[in-house]
Amino acid sequence: MAADKTPAGPIDAAAAAKAAFSAVEGKPFPNDIFAAPQLRWAVIGCGVIANQMAISLSLAGRHLHGVANRTHDKAVTFAQRHGVERVYDSIEDLYVDPEVDAVYITTPHNTHIRYLRGALAAGKHVLCEKSITLNSQELDEARALADQHGVILMDATTILHMPLYQELLRRAKAGEFGPLNLAQLNFGSYKEYGDLTNRFYNPKLAGGAMLDIGVYALSLMRLFMVSQPNQVVSLANLASTGVDQTSGIVCRNEQGQLGVLSLSLHSKQPKRAVLSFDKCYVEVMDYPRADHATIVWTADGSREEVHAGVEGYALCYEMADLERAVAGDERAASLIDYAADVMDLMTSLRREWGVTYPEER
Repeated sequence: MAADKTPAGPIDAAAAAKAAFSAVEGKPFPNDIFAAPQLRWAVIGCGVIANQMAISLSLAGRHLHGVANRTHDKAVTFAQRHGVERVYDSIEDLYVDPEVDAVYITTPHNTHIRYLRGALAAGKHVLCEKSITLNSQELDEARALADQHGVILMDATTILHMPLYQELLRRAKAGEFGPLNLAQLNFGSYKEYGDLTNRFYNPKLAGGAMLDIGVYALSLMRLFMVSQPNQVVSLANLASTGVDQTSGIVCRNEQGQLGVLSLSLHSKQPKRAVLSFDKCYVEVMDYPRADHATIVWTADGSREEVHAGVEGYALCYEMADLERAVAGDERAASLIDYAADVMDLMTSLRREWGVTYPEER
């Protein structure tokens, strides 16, 4: 049988984002997303997420103030493409620019702590792409730096910021659904073995399913659980490079709420989340940037469609949450606590599986 030639994750994700942007192109930008005072943003990195960030700001009629990248020529090209005002000769030059309020870090996972140290110590608010750090120790360090310098640190995992989850969580906390009993989450991509030096399988680039896709599943599970799981059992298969490739994870917290997750980098699965409550279950497909969910009510099997937010504005919601947190919004500021719980789970799971990165040895 011929091998599946479905494009790898980044191509799929980029194509999905392009389609989402196309769906909102030319439409009036919602006036309720950026509700807090505007910050002047700069970005570190010029990859897929950085380009999406620049496009997202332009949808709101805003522009990036500056860009820095390890390869200066790429930063120049990026700035020309997106109308960015400043290209810094070095990342250190970005840190000392007094006209930059907030920095979005979009570089590979294993570089995040380096840039977090520099940006936070310079008094910049920081939105950092997932996975926010490699491990809990790094995140604890970054949070301490943010507290020391009086700035906001925020995890850019989309689950934490999409309006759909804020609406579902509001209804869950109001008691409409009854208690959560079980969260089931699947996420599978197909990454070929042809080039094991790419970021998905390369430990030197912090590869593996956990930091790349597991962070989404664990974030959604944790968001709806009353408390952090205190019991976790799992099995994982490792790639030949030593990073986690496929895993099954079962979590339980003190309230008896269960989470069941399956992750894979070498087999396709639907990105499907099912949150099972006493009074209903909630199903979300393609959940990382979802704007639609289906509620199936236990009593009569009736279905309710819930729409909140727009997929194409996913990165706008992230940046808007940071601006709200800077302005004093307690809900937005508290999102880092969920990120820390997820990082604790990811760190302990990788330790159990024997998956470590060069920076951790």
